[in-house]
Amino acid sequence: MPVRTGEFTGHCKCNQLCLGSSSNRRSAHHHIYNRGMMHEILAVGMLACNCSIFGDESNGEAIVVDPGDDAGKIQEILQKHNLTVKRIVLTHAHIDHIGGVAELVSKTGAPVYLNFDDLPILDQLDWQAGWLGVPAPKRFKIDAPLREGDIFRLGVTQFHVLHTPGHTPGSVSLWIPQEKKLISGDTLFRDSIGRTDLPGGDAQKILQSIRQKLLTLPADTIVMPGHGPGTTIGWEKQYNPFFRER
Repeated sequence: MPVRTGEFTGHCKCNQLCLGSSSNRRSAHHHIYNRGMMHEILAVGMLACNCSIFGDESNGEAIVVDPGDDAGKIQEILQKHNLTVKRIVLTHAHIDHIGGVAELVSKTGAPVYLNFDDLPILDQLDWQAGWLGVPAPKRFKIDAPLREGDIFRLGVTQFHVLHTPGHTPGSVSLWIPQEKKLISGDTLFRDSIGRTDLPGGDAQKILQSIRQKLLTLPADTIVMPGHGPGTTIGWEKQYNPFFRER
């Protein structure tokens, strides 16, 4: 949910259905291969959530991040690469990031991870669906928490959990140092930040999270936000109107 330039209050002035992108444009389906690590990014659902599928080609294991919808398409990618899902990781509990979880769990049996500070938002699925005017997705259980400092592995690649509250209380980002990548969820976007006018949002906290946890990463870190195009930490430090030096 990015905020448009200059809207420090965190209120998105675009279409009221926007949960992730001020333009609501659908991103392309990207294929990224690096040293045996497959990374495909699929824009899913009506709000084009960027779902990341990471696959280790050496052991055939996968992690799926934010399966917001289109579980069938996600499963097709997994089958194409002969991958078995070991974790489903959620950056936060908004409906556009979790709408496909129940179906994906039914197909894969994979455990689901979420920061427990977002459990109250997860309990509001019916309200979220009503606000968007869509049917509520099937409910699912959270198998384990995501906490600041947690590290999980896919082959030799480490995924570091950064608790980045502000967009929601339990928002997390995933820092992948070997890949020089950051999955920022709806916290940091190209030239913008996540909106904070929904329940649990906090404009001060999101700015603090980004300054203290994300902008301290290497400048050449590739950032894949929850919606829209990618960016880099260096670009955001220089050009993002919320953080650029004056």
